[in-house]
Amino acid sequence: MAIEDCSPTGVDIKDTGFGYTLSIIGGKYKMIIMYWLAEYKDVMRFNELKRAIGTISFKTLSTTLKELEADRLIVRKEYPQIPPKVEYFLTDRGKSLIPVLNMMCEWGVENRIQNKDNYCS
Repeated sequence: MAIEDCSPTGVDIKDTGFGYTLSIIGGKYKMIIMYWLAEYKDVMRFNELKRAIGTISFKTLSTTLKELEADRLIVRKEYPQIPPKVEYFLTDRGKSLIPVLNMMCEWGVENRIQNKDNYCS
């Protein structure tokens, strides 16, 4: 696929492949949540995710999980018991984004160091 296919001239970015992908994974914590579910534990509960991420508020985590579920990237499975038990895991659609996240991470690691070197001189 040519780059022109993802961002043709004269087309609003939200109507392109780039725009759609960014709308799905954009936001401060979406990629982090997906990465935790892919790399560390296949299934996590709300409080496990909260502890793993650390810097996220309960409200933000809840909102972000709802957005990921609405985009069909994760599944929320609720068990009818007391206290309530809710688990989250990646869908196949969500798993298909993991190679993209891995490439972004690798690019960031390589270029972050180079960028720091450029600013230090």
